[in-house]
Amino acid sequence: MNTYLLYQEKDWVNTVPYYDSSSIVQDLSLHILFRMASRDVIREGEAVKQVTETDPFIQETMRKVMLVPLESSEEIYFRQSVLKDCINNEDFVRDLYKTVTEILKNWEVLGRKEHKRNRNANTVNGLVTLVHVLNLFVKGLSDIKRLLHMNSGRLHSKGFEGLLARLDREYSEEIEDRYQTILSNISFFVEKHTESNIPRATVMRPRIVMECGIAEGLKLGDIKLEDVCAQEKRYRDPNSALSKVQGFINSKTTGGIPLQKETPMYNQVADIEFEVVRYIMACCDPIFTTFGNFFDQLRLQIAYYVGALNLLHHFERFDLDHCFPVVGKQDELYFEELKEFVMCMEQRVRAVGNTCNIQDKMLLVVTGANQGGKSTFLRSIGIAQVMMQCGLPVAAHRYRSGIFPAFFTHFTRREDSAMNSGRLDEELGRMNRIVENLGERSLILLNESFATTTEKEGSVIAYDIIKALSEAGVKILTVTHLLSFAQRIYEETQAKEAAGEESGVEFLSAERMENGKRTFKMIQHAPELTSFGLDLYESIIKESKEN
Repeated sequence: MNTYLLYQEKDWVNTVPYYDSSSIVQDLSLHILFRMASRDVIREGEAVKQVTETDPFIQETMRKVMLVPLESSEEIYFRQSVLKDCINNEDFVRDLYKTVTEILKNWEVLGRKEHKRNRNANTVNGLVTLVHVLNLFVKGLSDIKRLLHMNSGRLHSKGFEGLLARLDREYSEEIEDRYQTILSNISFFVEKHTESNIPRATVMRPRIVMECGIAEGLKLGDIKLEDVCAQEKRYRDPNSALSKVQGFINSKTTGGIPLQKETPMYNQVADIEFEVVRYIMACCDPIFTTFGNFFDQLRLQIAYYVGALNLLHHFERFDLDHCFPVVGKQDELYFEELKEFVMCMEQRVRAVGNTCNIQDKMLLVVTGANQGGKSTFLRSIGIAQVMMQCGLPVAAHRYRSGIFPAFFTHFTRREDSAMNSGRLDEELGRMNRIVENLGERSLILLNESFATTTEKEGSVIAYDIIKALSEAGVKILTVTHLLSFAQRIYEETQAKEAAGEESGVEFLSAERMENGKRTFKMIQHAPELTSFGLDLYESIIKESKEN
């Protein structure tokens, strides 16, 4: 049984994450996003009443799914449509997640990991456990099916419509009734071998009908099970006077054979009951093979959408506009009021949004004043791109970009004791690994790369690498303080455009007012020959004098 809620034609198997996804998580601080996605926001009116505790399973699910990029607009729009169903039916989605989580929790209690199913069927306790598992499957599937049918009129995505259609086909009412009947018929076996201190008014007794022939030596042969069922009878204490009288009467009656415990006949009857139930459970194998993995897949895939709903609540919590991205061309990047979502959640601030419309460009160079918001701007694009490529909404009024399954980040790192070489060597080593793993539709985000050496040497390295990558068709977004590099690229761009050629390069700069104030807005601007570091020095001096 396939779930098909994350992909239209496959479940979550053999998925390939981004190369060096750990760097993407580190550079974009996605671990914060994963954690917040696992925590819901409970409101009381307009006010936030509570943020729930972390759900480790949802947190891990978001990490897994978000780091595996979708590779086509059809895949992205399919997942978006399922999420829109979830938004419109949030209670249903959370009930479904709760239901399937409880099923798997009870399965673990029954010893899912500790025992093999086939081995369990060879012992009485194992067979009883297997019957309990069957009952869990049947009840669980019925509950899931009921939830889907109750909300089917409001579910319009291909994902949920397909799930319900497959469940109706592979677990039809006829099949459901068949398993319910089987469980009812063998209930005597479970009751007989389950200790209970609860007083009972009735007890289940077996009625087993078998057909057989007489073989040589008056032995039974060609045994065939005709019927088995559990009959409800009034419970009597075997040590009571009435039970003893009834036992005496039965012993004098020719129509029956009294069975006393620990007698050969009693043990043989017990063996027959065991073999009959084991045979029946073997015939139930299709439900285990068909649905054994279904609950795992359903929980994982629904957990992802619960995490997405939680993120939407955090959008609302921090008053952030959001939208479902539109898939565009590779050389296109357009957004309105894009904000750095992770920073808003972590620092609880109202971030400044940026608007950008870059057409027919494969290289973006961002320069400008120190502390002007350039790195935040680059992270906001990176976070939005990851969220778009896993089907999530982004923190913007509008967002349109191409799809880049080969997505890389190369941010400068602080030196630490784990480094076995200098910072420049470490940067070049990471860049070399990126180059070795480039593929079709590659995007690289460079943040202050190669700034760990002199300005002159760093500019030469940056120019050579970025020029080669651009010529290879790689899209690059770079934030840099290497002004010689930026100026050289700008002069080449001007020369191409003067000759009537497309340069494929766009330049943005962090806006700075005449009084030195940073607006944290990125504007189209030629690279400047300063980062205005004196502004920061003067602000520090002014602040110290005031204090």
